[in-house]
Amino acid sequence: MSAVVPAPGTDRPLTGAQKVALILMQMDTERAAEVMKQFTELEAEEISQEIVRMRRVDDEVVDRTLGEFHRLTRTGRTSRRGGKETALGLLEASFGAERAAGVMDRLASNLAGQSFEFLDDAEPGQVIALLEGELPQTIALVLAHLQPAQASAVLAGVDERVRTDVAQAFATMGTATPESVGIVAGVLRSRAGAVVSPRESVEVVGGIAPLVEIINRSDVATEKAVLDGLEARDPELAEDIRSRMLTFEDIVKLESRDIQQVLRGIDSKILATAMKGASTPVVETIRANVSERNRELLDDELQSMGPVRVSQVEEARAEVVRSVRELEAQGVITVHRAEEDELVD
Repeated sequence: MSAVVPAPGTDRPLTGAQKVALILMQMDTERAAEVMKQFTELEAEEISQEIVRMRRVDDEVVDRTLGEFHRLTRTGRTSRRGGKETALGLLEASFGAERAAGVMDRLASNLAGQSFEFLDDAEPGQVIALLEGELPQTIALVLAHLQPAQASAVLAGVDERVRTDVAQAFATMGTATPESVGIVAGVLRSRAGAVVSPRESVEVVGGIAPLVEIINRSDVATEKAVLDGLEARDPELAEDIRSRMLTFEDIVKLESRDIQQVLRGIDSKILATAMKGASTPVVETIRANVSERNRELLDDELQSMGPVRVSQVEEARAEVVRSVRELEAQGVITVHRAEEDELVD
């Protein structure tokens, strides 16, 4: 295996945490620690996890990130090494040895055991075939290691007779032990054969929050099937998941500049369909954040549009939500959720 590996998801835009991790890896520890101190402990933990996962990063990825931030030049760049020692050093310099140890302890189970990243480049159909006949708990564990977009495609293809079991197992999953992770990863890796080449790191995360992430990226049919199944089995869990999900109506909670970013990439016909039957605040928010010309196009679409199937409206709204999620993942916009702490004057 090569000593230099690409950052996770180099075929997709890097997340904000990945970009910060790459920048910090180019700085000396003292300067990087000063930057790290500006983040909350939770944010620092996420950034540190990305540093550990990256280990060493391709020059092309580093150059692209540094160019975006306009922070460093190629000739002024320092070591590209990441890994546990780099992350621990930054955390100790930023928060002290005791708090740093606590953060690294929380990461321990995520970094232990064998990796499922050999599935990252596999097609959803290949993963589905690989998991055929597995227990719901095993499928849930594998989904927890995949990127949300890939996981949602896999979940959509899971036999509908066990899909609800998988969703429930995922939402109620605790921290997986290194031993159990190693056993499952080892079995699947040997069974996968030459589907993809193995890589090193691993992120083991189950629970409601990542399940919400997966469902938000699923198609409308999968979303409805999973939530309806959970509703019949565990109404309280289903309600908890629904309360955390991003919905079309949540667009009113975004900052105006973020709403404009979202709407800029939505076709006027799709947006008009999504607005059908929407509440007055939602309609007014959308109309207030498009240009005058686009407002006229929307009005024309709405006036000429006859009755629309509910499924069409739901799919159009889902497309808007997907756009919000993608822009949030890229760090372009910020979505404030209900469970986040409120500010106190």
